Amino acid sequence: MSASLAPEPAATPVEAPRPHGHPPHLAVPSIPVLGDFHVPPRVLAITALAVPVGAVAALVAAGLLKLIALITNLGFRWRFGFGSAVPADATHRWLLVVMPVVGGLVIGLMARYGSEKIRGHGMPEAIESILVGGSRVQPRVAVLKPASAAISIGTGGPFGAEGPIIMTGGAVGSLMAQLLRVTTDERKALLVAGSAAGMAATFNAPLASILLAVELLLFEWRPRSYLPVAVAAVTATLVRGPLLGTDPLFGGAHVPAHLALPDYGLCLVAGAAAGLLALGATALVYFSEDCFSRFTRLRVHWMWWPALGGLIIGLGGLVEPRTLGVGYDVIDALLTGHATVGLVVGVLVVKTLIWGLSLGSGTSGGVLAPMFMVGGALGAAEALVFPHVGPGFWALVSLAGVLGGVMRSPLTGIVFCLELTHEINALIPMVITASTAYLLSVTLLKRSVLTEKLARRGLHLTREYSVDPLETHLVRQLETPAAVTFRADRPAGEITALLRTAHDAGDPEGLLAQRLYPVLDAEGALAGVVTRGRLIHADPTDRTPLASLATPPVTAHPDETLRTLANRMAHHEVTRLLVVTPGPDGRPEAEGIITLRHLLTARRIDHHEEHHAERVLRWRGRRAAEMPAPARG
Repeated sequence: MSASLAPEPAATPVEAPRPHGHPPHLAVPSIPVLGDFHVPPRVLAITALAVPVGAVAALVAAGLLKLIALITNLGFRWRFGFGSAVPADATHRWLLVVMPVVGGLVIGLMARYGSEKIRGHGMPEAIESILVGGSRVQPRVAVLKPASAAISIGTGGPFGAEGPIIMTGGAVGSLMAQLLRVTTDERKALLVAGSAAGMAATFNAPLASILLAVELLLFEWRPRSYLPVAVAAVTATLVRGPLLGTDPLFGGAHVPAHLALPDYGLCLVAGAAAGLLALGATALVYFSEDCFSRFTRLRVHWMWWPALGGLIIGLGGLVEPRTLGVGYDVIDALLTGHATVGLVVGVLVVKTLIWGLSLGSGTSGGVLAPMFMVGGALGAAEALVFPHVGPGFWALVSLAGVLGGVMRSPLTGIVFCLELTHEINALIPMVITASTAYLLSVTLLKRSVLTEKLARRGLHLTREYSVDPLETHLVRQLETPAAVTFRADRPAGEITALLRTAHDAGDPEGLLAQRLYPVLDAEGALAGVVTRGRLIHADPTDRTPLASLATPPVTAHPDETLRTLANRMAHHEVTRLLVVTPGPDGRPEAEGIITLRHLLTARRIDHHEEHHAERVLRWRGRRAAEMPAPARG
């Protein structure tokens, strides 16, 4: 190396005392404390806020169920009451057609003059709010969404209350967070906590609600988000008890403790059928949405679409009245083996058609309860030809399969069915069925019924979660040594001339291979950094000391992760960091340089591990045959 270059500094860590008048702006980064999880102190405060969020969401969920019952009684029985009621008990048959149309008209008016965000089944809207809306939900949505859902379901809509309560519970958490000074991620945690709490209160299924939040809404697995969600779901379930009871929502399928081996094989068949049904139901929803969107060419405003969807619901209700409404009584009959063949076929055909076609109209309602009914009907139909295991066994496993296929959340589907029926003996069959349906769904369909709407709005959502490869690599594994340093008292023009000469000569000493140069003071301490671009384009006659061009470096520590550095580069808008460690006297010394190229190297390593196939172990006989014979002398 040229004599004009200072000796290479030794390696050193970060945030130590600075004796001998060391420049105060050059801090030595503190040694990072790495662990499995990062838990900021504010997690406790956000988790505490999840308690009132869960309680309020439970009250809203209970209120929504009561409001649905009230509207059903008023619309179909012409009486005021909050008791259980189903559209099939209508006092006049013509109400089965009229009431869904009336409900659609009201929802269309609410969407046009209230908020268009009440349209749809709730989950895509909650996901969109998280992805691009900063987890902010408008106050009016918190009021209009449950009201529109109650009107839609109460007037015969074949939907569930879970989608709207996810949006409404999320609105409760979001509104509370918007009143406080919190980060966007903390607001997201409270929004999802409210959504999970609403689900838990509606179905008395806290664990499934937590899993749904993890698989579909959080887009991460961290203590900062899991803990508020878990606390809110548990709180909502405890509040639900005195209001709605603590018994399982549906009767058990009476699954025996031991199944015959062929029954497990038929669970694969049931899973395949559930997966195909999930594909058909998803395609039907968006076929319907495409058909309704064509009405815009005929100048039919979308405000009228829910009424047209209501007409489809009403015509289906004339064929099979028990397909209208949430249908918890029908689901219970399917899961306990008490459904007739006519009801099974009617639900399987009519419920699927009116749900898919009417949901595409932009009305308000959820997808889970309809899938409970359709999945149960599929299993009940299979029970007509499959061996008898339990009164509602095939209905239960097919229900789990349809959930796994439609929502692409198999763990949520399995645990939901367990919590809804408390049939622990069905665990293994449900795992087989749900996983088979999930495999078929993700193989044959790019988007689910929950994410296709987001894709049509120009958003991409990936549901594959993995460890960031930048988190598994440390700086010291990839950094480049800081081989070239300059003295602070050297004239800037002299360095410029040196670099230009090196460029013209083909850079034999490697001066230009480095793009960030540490600048050292008279005592050899780090005084700052200067970039190659700034030096090589300077005036060669400039006699200004190099110290005047040096700037405080953005530093890194050898034991920091590349993910931490990627965030630091983005924050400071730089592509190179100086790696420093404290020297023997506590002053910072330049050890190396880490650049954007090193981050890409970590990505390349991860890509190689994912796509490069190799054989690690070989059979001894084959290996011996492949070894060259020893030379003979």
